[in-house]
Amino acid sequence: MLKKSNIAIIGGGVAGSTAAVYLGQMGLNVTLFEKEPSLVSGPPFCHLHAGGNLYREISDEQCVKLLKQSIDFLRFYPFVVDYRPTVIALPLNDKSKPKNLLPRLELLKSEYEKLIRDDENNKVLGESADYYKLYEREALEALKERQTVETPSNADEWMIPVAQNIDLDKIQFPLMMVQEYGLNLFRLAGGATLALEELSNVTLHTETTVNSLRKNDNNRWKICYTKNSKKQEEYFDYLINAAGFRTGKIDDLVKVPCKKMVEFKAAYVSQWDGYKKTLFPEIIFHGERGTPQGMGQFTPYPGGYFQLHGMTENITLYKGGLVSNTPLSCQPELAQSFMQKIEESWSKEEVEERTSSAIRHIAQFIPAFETATVGGKPLFGAQQIPGDDPTLRVAEVSFPAEHYARCEIVKVSSVMDMMDAIVKQLIELNFIDASVQGKRDLNYLENLHEEKITAYAEQSAQLREYPTCLAHRNVAL
Repeated sequence: MLKKSNIAIIGGGVAGSTAAVYLGQMGLNVTLFEKEPSLVSGPPFCHLHAGGNLYREISDEQCVKLLKQSIDFLRFYPFVVDYRPTVIALPLNDKSKPKNLLPRLELLKSEYEKLIRDDENNKVLGESADYYKLYEREALEALKERQTVETPSNADEWMIPVAQNIDLDKIQFPLMMVQEYGLNLFRLAGGATLALEELSNVTLHTETTVNSLRKNDNNRWKICYTKNSKKQEEYFDYLINAAGFRTGKIDDLVKVPCKKMVEFKAAYVSQWDGYKKTLFPEIIFHGERGTPQGMGQFTPYPGGYFQLHGMTENITLYKGGLVSNTPLSCQPELAQSFMQKIEESWSKEEVEERTSSAIRHIAQFIPAFETATVGGKPLFGAQQIPGDDPTLRVAEVSFPAEHYARCEIVKVSSVMDMMDAIVKQLIELNFIDASVQGKRDLNYLENLHEEKITAYAEQSAQLREYPTCLAHRNVAL
């Protein structure tokens, strides 16, 4: 006989929303507590990381794991994925050479082939032979002469606007196109909200603050919370801490040991007139993190909107923006200037200054992009990093106390491995049957129609005061 169980999840970001959808489909009674008015309102993400090619500094092991996790994530959340490739370019002044990336690309191609052999349904990144393609200068010069294509259907057609806009005198050859697709956070927010509405056994409390936690002698959690200015309390059999960069606050209430960091980051929303109907791939300009030559990331959205990262201290990274917890508290404390951005607002001057810096950073390599303008407020938030390695990109979950899971994802694609670990523990506690281990129930997708997902995604963008174009896939208008 399975034990009756009520699951509490604190935090409605990617980890918390996924846990609620996943466990709700299994028939468990789930209550999700979220501080903000909508789900998935944490730090920005825009990239599937199907191989981790953005991060030269991480190990091959992490890259292979990111590939596997990304495929798993894409299969569970197909409506979130923007099916366009990523182009990687190394500037002339970069210390590395394109050839140094080739062994890793070959490794990832080989691993992708193995995954397809294991399960044909893993073929979600196209054919394994097409995982990456190299472009020498001669090929790019030829592509410059071709007309852009309204709906690109192959690598060369995606590469045309790159060849026409990049300053080929400032980069090394070859350029690399990889099948690392885009992710849309607003579509994840909309789809997850829609999915939870369909589950009668899931209760969603938004604009709700958890005030205290206490476990009684029967291993049940008493959660006291405030919603609509009214204090309430409920009891639960299992607690999932998915509070994102605030997981340390919950750890302090639970009184468990920890070691973690928090990093504040921002991406900038720009609009480029004249390119509203041109479909670009994402373009990555490699560079040394934290220096003026830090990596540049050029992420396309419909309507001529582009999300920009520049891994420098005057764009995406911030001086003092990476902090660790102390022996007195599990919660790393960001400076008040960062918390003001997270909890209140940005100054108009800083939005203009940092977005303009991001535009100039990209315009080094795409000269025409210097005419781009501010397209909206930044996408921003704080990211948790378990342990003390700031380059860590793969992490899932830990279990520092009985009937308690602490979600520790760094990249969104890690949530499926996170759920496998949580389900394993719930099986051991006899809350769910062992037959569900590792199985993905995709039945919830049947009720998620494209029109509704888009409408909910637009609502999420509007609620957070972003252009609704950011809620759309990058497809021909």
